[in-house]
Amino acid sequence: MKKFYKIFIVMTCLLSGVLSSCDYLDVVPDEKATEKDAFEDKEAARRFVYSCYAYIPNPRNGTESLDLFTADEVVTAFEHERFASFPKGNYSASNPVISYWNSLFQGIKQCYILLNNIDMVPALEASVKADYIAQAKFLIGYYHFLLVHNYGPVILVKEEPSLTTPADQYAARSPYDECVDFVCQMLDEAAEGLPATRLNEYYGLATSVAAKSIKARLLLYAASPLFNGNSEFYADFKAKDGTPLMHLTYDANKWQKAKSAYEEAIRMAEAAGFRLYTKTDYFLVGYENIEPVDPVQHTLRYAAIEPANPEIIWADCRSEGAYSVQNKSLPFCNGSAYNGVSPTLAMLKRFYTKKGLPVDVDPDFPKGNSIYDPITLGDGNASIGDPEAKTIRFNLDREPRFYSWVGFQGGFYEILSSTDGKGSYQDDDSYNKYNLKDNQGKLVCDFVIGGNTSRQPAGESLRTNNYSPTGYLNKKGVVPGYPVRKELYNPPFYPWPVIRLAELYLGYAEACVECNDLPTAKTYLNMVRERAGIPDVDTSWSGIATLDQNRMREIVRQECMIEFYLENQTFWDLRRWKEAEEYLGVKAKGMNILGKTIDEFGQETEVTFERKLESPTQYLMPIPVEDINRNQNLAQNPGY
Repeated sequence: MKKFYKIFIVMTCLLSGVLSSCDYLDVVPDEKATEKDAFEDKEAARRFVYSCYAYIPNPRNGTESLDLFTADEVVTAFEHERFASFPKGNYSASNPVISYWNSLFQGIKQCYILLNNIDMVPALEASVKADYIAQAKFLIGYYHFLLVHNYGPVILVKEEPSLTTPADQYAARSPYDECVDFVCQMLDEAAEGLPATRLNEYYGLATSVAAKSIKARLLLYAASPLFNGNSEFYADFKAKDGTPLMHLTYDANKWQKAKSAYEEAIRMAEAAGFRLYTKTDYFLVGYENIEPVDPVQHTLRYAAIEPANPEIIWADCRSEGAYSVQNKSLPFCNGSAYNGVSPTLAMLKRFYTKKGLPVDVDPDFPKGNSIYDPITLGDGNASIGDPEAKTIRFNLDREPRFYSWVGFQGGFYEILSSTDGKGSYQDDDSYNKYNLKDNQGKLVCDFVIGGNTSRQPAGESLRTNNYSPTGYLNKKGVVPGYPVRKELYNPPFYPWPVIRLAELYLGYAEACVECNDLPTAKTYLNMVRERAGIPDVDTSWSGIATLDQNRMREIVRQECMIEFYLENQTFWDLRRWKEAEEYLGVKAKGMNILGKTIDEFGQETEVTFERKLESPTQYLMPIPVEDINRNQNLAQNPGY
């Protein structure tokens, strides 16, 4: 049996938001000679159940994640790392770079071993046995979901694979719609035996609400342009025996199925107590920082990072490690903070103005090159940056999510020094020069050459890495109470959100738009907008445009790209909307990070890193060529 890595970091969290304790589950099973030994008692069975989760890809792995830093949301200073092959388009069937094909099938097999042997466990309580079975079915459904997510039509595994199957009888891929039906069936069966929530040491295990949410997400994907009547891409996409793998005629009923699935998931989630996070006073115990003090910004900053908060439906509870979102995003501190996750100009333009409108639509927002004119922040912007600092006009009069999640020229970056744990940088060389007068818990970003977050701070040489390629830094996912220190340090822990209630609301809104139920779409869209601190959609667009189906489609899609910025979704959303080549096939842009004055800095500049997407080939991931050669019945994805 393989040695499985540890996946759960278990937390005892009070729903009031106070982290009371944090333990670790050892989920690595003992090396057993036979499967019988793995189910010899209740403890061995429990450990085997946990091992079934070990094949879930880590969504927050900063060097190995397929979909974290790989859309057009950010560009990083770490183009030498493995993940960077995907925005560059440098992957193929012979070199898939990051592939989940084999590991996901291994996870499915592990789950079937559990189902086939759970009756062997002596004295196992009936309720526990039923829960283990439901978890295994959930994971079989989820692993198939991830396969479909990556590869489109896949091999359906409906029983434990046999090691003696002759090569000429290896399974072929099933049509996409059949795959969708199978996943939905498994998730529905799992939901019947799962609790709606898990607390304490069980937080992060499968739940019925998570099962229904994943089902809704899959049906949304199945209804989307990439998979719903896409004869442009998939007219010749067939199995080796000639069976068509994609249905080529548009089916409006798929949107209705997605709409119904979201209705069910939302009803279950709300009945279980899930709600949008609206708390304004939370901070992690031991990492005290009241910043950001603006209540809306504070809520948005913590919505995805407060442990066990009521918006998180399902979370991945593995630790982050030293080379993921937090350390890579923080203003530079030699040895531990790398100053290199940088929102692109395309992403920055997606964030709305303070009126809740796109920057190119708001009549009061500057147009053309004037958006980059230098300006002093002034006292009216004291909640977002140093009133005396220079910035560019583009950074002012934006929505709260912009200020919560983006570090910009002259703006605040909420973080602590390790010296006293209260944000005073005066006694710590690492952040000493960043201190802002008498303020604590934040520093002021300066990306102009010579500035503290620039490519060449005062007295230093030009950095070849550990710099912001666009003149902005990411703040989303970074705990404001992180006590940055000079030595390499694992950042404060929080479970990574896989599904938030906001996703259910916006997924439902999208399905409602496509079903032309615009009033309901507006209702759920406005729930997310209200929490984001912007006007409802009718107020924002009054006198600007008619909110017909086409306009609402654009609005919901933009809302998704804003709300789920850097949450593993845009990589897939741009594909399912058939818009990937428009956004992922062009080089990123930002400010002139070599500018020595604010005027020179405020120039739109192309980032030199390669960006490429081969359409339609790279809309789906490649099946490794070794598996194609091994299985004569297995068809490759088009173009590979």
